[in-house]
Amino acid sequence: MKKILLIIFLILLIAGGIIGWTFYNRIYTSNVISEDQYEFFIPSDFTYDSLSVKLKEEKIVKNFSSFNWVANQMNLPNTLKPGRYLLTNGLNNREFVALLRSGRQSPVKVVFNKERTLADLCGTIGSQIEADSIELYNHLTNNTFLSKHQLDSNSIMTKFIPNTYEFFWNTSAEKWANRMFKEQSKFWTKDRNKKAEELSLNHNEIITLASIVEEETNKYDEMPKVAGVYLNRLKKGWKLQADPTVKFALQDFEIRRVLNKHLEFASPYNTYYTEGLPPGPICTPSVKTIDAVLNAEEHDYMYFCAKDDFSGYHAFAKTLKQHNLNAKNYQKALNQRKIFN
Repeated sequence: MKKILLIIFLILLIAGGIIGWTFYNRIYTSNVISEDQYEFFIPSDFTYDSLSVKLKEEKIVKNFSSFNWVANQMNLPNTLKPGRYLLTNGLNNREFVALLRSGRQSPVKVVFNKERTLADLCGTIGSQIEADSIELYNHLTNNTFLSKHQLDSNSIMTKFIPNTYEFFWNTSAEKWANRMFKEQSKFWTKDRNKKAEELSLNHNEIITLASIVEEETNKYDEMPKVAGVYLNRLKKGWKLQADPTVKFALQDFEIRRVLNKHLEFASPYNTYYTEGLPPGPICTPSVKTIDAVLNAEEHDYMYFCAKDDFSGYHAFAKTLKQHNLNAKNYQKALNQRKIFN
């Protein structure tokens, strides 16, 4: 009898060990296969079934059966959190499930620079967060939203300061816009507000003027001088006559030579056609360009045109006679290079 009991005990012990080892393997054995850092995205509308399909399609786990068992034991089907997770090779099922339950996602760096239109901006942002370009565009053009913030379809573009921002990937269009508005508010420091006041321009006007300067030159060292020319024209009540506004009005950014036929295009954005600043920016200007406008040079120049050496710099003039001579030299250089449009 003792031998029988001993045998039964040993059998149970071995069986228990096997069962225990099986459960241990299911829970703690490495099961995630990934690169050093694999971006794993879970959209907001994902269900556990959707997750299961994704894991199989992307071959994230070696053994889906063991993952599924642990996931159900830890109630993942009812606690799955959307977001962007960075997976490291060797995670076990318990660690992986705990990560997806916790919502401890890794943020993304959302970057945008010069964007000419709202559609362009939405496309750039929509490629970096869960909210797509259509959702972003619809939100930013919604009349209720615009009215709430005292904006319109033109001035909305003044609210976005190009930079690198950190967001969670599953940020909605509304949350993204709200964050951008806060960032824009922080941008306008006491010092910047004082300089804008000294120029007798509000925030939207500063951004709009900066957008023209941004499109006019990519030479940061001459931006304050270019800004000074436009400010001189505004003070004297002249039309700005900025070529980049013509291209924006026509929505043709490939034009290399602005012709008389272009100048006649009727649009509030064509500053050859209308007086003063256009109703909104023609791009999202960089922080450096905005600051160049706020720190514009004080001078007597009223004209400028591109230099005929194609260096990217401009020739400035105080009189129309000198400007016409500069323009003639540049047009001659364009003809020599056979640039006619």
